[in-house]
Amino acid sequence: MRSLDEKDLLPDPRAQFAAWFETAAVELGMELAQAMCLSTVDAQGSPDARMVLLKEFNDRGFVFYTNTQSAKGAELESCAKAALTFFWGTLERQVRIQGTTTLVSEAEADAYFRLRPRGSQVSAWASHQSSVLKDRQTLDARVAEMTRKFENKEIPRPPYWTGYRLDPSRFEFWQGRQNRLHDRFQFTKSPDGSWDIARLYP
Repeated sequence: MRSLDEKDLLPDPRAQFAAWFETAAVELGMELAQAMCLSTVDAQGSPDARMVLLKEFNDRGFVFYTNTQSAKGAELESCAKAALTFFWGTLERQVRIQGTTTLVSEAEADAYFRLRPRGSQVSAWASHQSSVLKDRQTLDARVAEMTRKFENKEIPRPPYWTGYRLDPSRFEFWQGRQNRLHDRFQFTKSPDGSWDIARLYP
């Protein structure tokens, strides 16, 4: 049974996240380690959440990619604040991150789009993400149309498809314990850029 004490934590929560992420990637596999719940709110203040994949993280923040015309894109346009939740059940670990999102640069988005499988590049053009779809045949026809359009060509990044970077202001590291007496530590960013650490009741 793992435990977590303040002396076990690195002073920078981004470094602490990197350590836990590395363990999750080794023990669970990269795709499960990358899976995160992105929570947003719409213009009316209603919450929304969905699973996405973390594609990059460093001192600048946490990056994911999507269609800006999707529901999440519209919600982030309305309110740039968002939350990320990682849950690595086998390790009995959870990380919650709150912050503010901004768009990545055009160059960053282009570079990542070129790394995507060709089928995923086609789907970025074929799907009107989050819009009502009459039937599966309509989507299949769109995929066939885009496949023909870009046959034997490099597929460019759609102008509405890009990445978001979340700049964190708060982290919480949760380590499961017996009898629901979990270990929880919160990192809150101070105005001077340092991080305050507090243990929370489970």
